[in-house]
Amino acid sequence: MRAVIIGEGMLELSGGADIGAAGWRLGYGGDTLNTALHMVRSGADVAYATALGTDAFSEDLLSAWASDGLDVSMVLRDPSRMPGLYAIRTDASGERSFSYWRSDSAARRFFALPDAAMLFPRAMAADLFYFSLISLAVLPDEGRHVLIDVARRLRTAGRTVAFDGNYRPALWADRAEAVRWRDAAIGCATIGLPTAEDEAMLSGESDADAVEAHWRAAGAQEVVVKMGAAGCRLTGGAVVAPVTSLVPVDTSGAGDAFNAAYLLARMAGEAPEDAASAGHRLAGWVIQRRGAVPDRDADAPYPGAG
Repeated sequence: MRAVIIGEGMLELSGGADIGAAGWRLGYGGDTLNTALHMVRSGADVAYATALGTDAFSEDLLSAWASDGLDVSMVLRDPSRMPGLYAIRTDASGERSFSYWRSDSAARRFFALPDAAMLFPRAMAADLFYFSLISLAVLPDEGRHVLIDVARRLRTAGRTVAFDGNYRPALWADRAEAVRWRDAAIGCATIGLPTAEDEAMLSGESDADAVEAHWRAAGAQEVVVKMGAAGCRLTGGAVVAPVTSLVPVDTSGAGDAFNAAYLLARMAGEAPEDAASAGHRLAGWVIQRRGAVPDRDADAPYPGAG
């Protein structure tokens, strides 16, 4: 399976609730990047589209992603910019809070760079195109229009377009702006991947039935509403819950992992129920470890792992 995924991969500072100034860990992450890395670990061929600078940190990121198995031929370079940075603090219950430094990141200029025109033909040659509301949030309006146009043309051409409604209030001028772009993206989506908590903040839908109704009315063909520990609601109303109840160590990237496993299973022809179970298995493994993409171990539910 060949996928093209667009978004922003950033430098990540991570730490627990009681971490001191000297204890922060430097790594990398980003919602669509996390999904891309999980897909690669599962055997997919994934090209990640973003922009970095030409500084030492950008070189480190590019090298690390290539070593992870990502196709980095769609990572554009802007010598006038650097990568974005975010800090993620995890409390005693495993819940997260974020701080961002990304207003001048290279990824914001992706569509202003000369080689950005490769996105549509490269995505046309793939099986799956995936982006998120964060992919849109980091772009200026001109770039948002281009990304929506690319997604719309891909769906019209019969490609599978998947969209995750990952909402970070700090990335938007106001809620109305986020809702407007979310709904534009839903209209391009073959598969919609909202989270109930995000939708409650954005549109006020109080339950998964209302979320699905909104996304279907806006144009998504298949909708999977993620509901945290309660599982997910599939198109038509079936709820698939995780097999076991888990105590999270770190909830970073749980939804990103679910999306990776769900989409790979659906692209392989599996039923939505089976794809959801695969998503829960990978997300469950992730939340019992530190980081959005933990180091592999014997329990990692990737094909061939163990």
